Amino acid sequence: MSGRRSKRKGSSAEREFAKLIGGTRIPLSGSQRGFKGDVKGLGLTWECKRYRDGFRRLYAWLEGEDIDALAIRADRKPWLVVMEVDTLLKLLGGDRGVS
Repeated sequence: MSGRRSKRKGSSAEREFAKLIGGTRIPLSGSQRGFKGDVKGLGLTWECKRYRDGFRRLYAWLEGEDIDALAIRADRKPWLVVMEVDTLLKLLGGDRGVS
């Protein structure tokens, strides 16, 4: 993918995620020093990543039998939690039924 299309795809993902969580996209994120993260919302600063099929295994684990969230950790690194945005919004009391 060319640089311009890649940037457009990333910006599109940031706008989409910001809308899902009721947040705002940070303009110039990634292209200008001093701008941290891609999206602000739900009291957090978010970095957004979108790959055609790069997270296939994460999705497969989440699609298991009644799995709500995935806890993952590399050796000597902190735990990370992966979940669908619907699950996050339900936890925060903002169930909007988005997908």
